[in-house]
Amino acid sequence: MKNNTAFCFDLDGTVTRLEVLPVIAAELGLAEEIGFLTQMTIRGQIPFEMSFRLRCRLLADIEVDTVAHIVEDVPLDEEIADFIRARREHCYVVTGNLNVWVRRLVGRLGCGVYSSTADARPNGKLGALTSILRKGTAIRDLRSQYDRVVCVGEGFNDLPMFEEADIGVAYGGVHPPAREVIENADYVVGQGATLCKLLNTL
Repeated sequence: MKNNTAFCFDLDGTVTRLEVLPVIAAELGLAEEIGFLTQMTIRGQIPFEMSFRLRCRLLADIEVDTVAHIVEDVPLDEEIADFIRARREHCYVVTGNLNVWVRRLVGRLGCGVYSSTADARPNGKLGALTSILRKGTAIRDLRSQYDRVVCVGEGFNDLPMFEEADIGVAYGGVHPPAREVIENADYVVGQGATLCKLLNTL
């Protein structure tokens, strides 16, 4: 028997008040390089997979635990986080970020997660990527478990979620949603409180 509704959230700039990779970059002195790649990816000017592989190479010599500790302290939108915690069995973070980097941050929410994956090498540094998440695949998986899937995101790489979900919400709480996301959204909202009110009505 299927459950009723799954709520799927992009992580960076949706559940978090900051983009995760630029925070990592600022701490490690790589702000210009990773910031450029992040913005190009959000706008759809570089394919996500290519951008992500480049960003991982920039961080390959940094210990995984160092990055995970930085990510753990990234601030959350607490209203959205509270919505997720209250419905953790029906909420999922769908992020292209690596499991080894975001597991502690997502652990603060207590919900399910779909992410890209990699292993840590014996020296504690980033190993080979084992998978790069395709967000549409995550939504299709959830559709086999739920009657409806609602997705929330803002970047160009969230577009596959919107194409597969029953309801899409373009969220502009941190930065404006990509044009393509808005065009494929059923709703567009700009504040966490407004988003949560909307989700409570769906």
